[in-house]
Amino acid sequence: MTLLSLSNVGVSFGATELFKNVTFTVADGERWGIIGRNGAGKSSIFKLITGDMQPTVGSVARKPGLRHALLDQHRAFEGATTVWEAGAAAWRDVVALEKRIAQQAIELGELGEKVTDEFLERFGHDQERFADLGGYIYHARVDAVLQGLGFDAEESKTRPVATLSGGERGRVGLAAQLIAPADLLLLDEPTNHLDLDTTTWLQEWLHDANETVIVVSHDRAFMDAICTNILHVEGRTSEAYKGNYSEFVPQRAERRLTREREMEKQRAYVKKEEEYIRRNIAGVNSFQAKGKRKRLERLPRLAPPPGDPAAMSLRFEVAERGGDQVIAIDDLRVEVPPDRVLVDDFSAVLRRNDFVALVGPNGAGKSSFISTIIGDRAPASGSTRIGGSITPAWFRQDLADLPLRKSMFDAIQDQRPLWSRGQVQNHLGAYGFSGEEVFREIGTLSGGERARMALALMTLARANLLILDEPTNHLDVENIEALEDALDEYEGSVLLVSHDRAFLREVATRVWWFEGAHLRDFDGPFVEWEADRARR
Repeated sequence: MTLLSLSNVGVSFGATELFKNVTFTVADGERWGIIGRNGAGKSSIFKLITGDMQPTVGSVARKPGLRHALLDQHRAFEGATTVWEAGAAAWRDVVALEKRIAQQAIELGELGEKVTDEFLERFGHDQERFADLGGYIYHARVDAVLQGLGFDAEESKTRPVATLSGGERGRVGLAAQLIAPADLLLLDEPTNHLDLDTTTWLQEWLHDANETVIVVSHDRAFMDAICTNILHVEGRTSEAYKGNYSEFVPQRAERRLTREREMEKQRAYVKKEEEYIRRNIAGVNSFQAKGKRKRLERLPRLAPPPGDPAAMSLRFEVAERGGDQVIAIDDLRVEVPPDRVLVDDFSAVLRRNDFVALVGPNGAGKSSFISTIIGDRAPASGSTRIGGSITPAWFRQDLADLPLRKSMFDAIQDQRPLWSRGQVQNHLGAYGFSGEEVFREIGTLSGGERARMALALMTLARANLLILDEPTNHLDVENIEALEDALDEYEGSVLLVSHDRAFLREVATRVWWFEGAHLRDFDGPFVEWEADRARR
């Protein structure tokens, strides 16, 4: 059964065209992944689906009565005082009915033989309606989803919403979306606030759920696990593909190759016909030449395959080789007030050319551990030492070290005062910033633009130790792959925090993983650690 279809849809804002000719059909049970560069219009497609935006051209058709669930970006959880209530937000009417039935049951006991037929009829009607609305299953559903996303279901019934961190609010918002009764789930970057375990749980939940899913994501492993179809938004239009992300990649390459061949074939045909027309337009074969000219004028010209601006072109160079011992850690203990132990009794040596993945659940203490080993905070006990000739560069998850009040141009010039204007612009151009755009204030940039700017500054350090804390969070797939390529060529060492499994599988040669307050050292690539963990 078709739930939704977009036919030749286009969206324009005045003279600016966002996209055109977007066509795809979503059937019941399908799970679509929408991918494309930042700013390509993926979120606008969601707005078209929900009806919050109308297309400039084309049409959007929905099954009558289609219920959708979309993550509330504001995460205000209005009316909810506890985490459990926030998760059950879509069941507010059922909760109210449940309370009314409980009150009626008390009244029934008090009335005894004085109970009226009207009261019993109303009581029975409310019970039937409660059952029809799913009242006997929603408790288990709320508990299961909250538990799966890393919350204690019982504690959630008393924990105030006001105590949630930003990442926890994101997970509660996602829980509310999964719990809501819906025919269509619209998920916008659902794995951004999830760790490896909760991402795996979400994959399994979506795979087993009855809802149809449309997800915008840059997490390739996640899309591989759940998607049955891919919509690629590129070059102000889109194309639909069958299969998951890994199946999409060769299909896209094949389609591009086919189109390029067809264009070359048409180009050769047109050139041949034009040459005939030029030679014969005034001669004895002028009648045939004029006929060929008319046919050429009517010939629809094939367009080149759609394309977006190129991804980043970054390169991490090292100023000097550095020693073989990059970081030495001895009996390290990391604590945060009041007396919470994050890491206890950890000893390890990060060696030259190690690419270490630091993995663990949200809140385990990964950022605090990093701050400790590079000397930004004191250890509770033990020691850490950065090796001789080691120069670290730190990509912070919150991008807090960016000079927000400076322009991009000035921020680069501060690091390279002898560079000419052209050299600064060329450097920023490699990260997707061109023309007068380089004079924009950094504080006005989007999350993805700030991430690219942070990388543009980081490469200037020519560091032989890169500390990357969630570097892919704000990057689209093409730029994540560009980052992978740059790390593949890098000759230094890397300490990497990420929940992007495809990224970790590509780059990590060693894993430090949290098991409670203990860090374990797995001396092998991430893919082998995954297999070993699954066996255990």
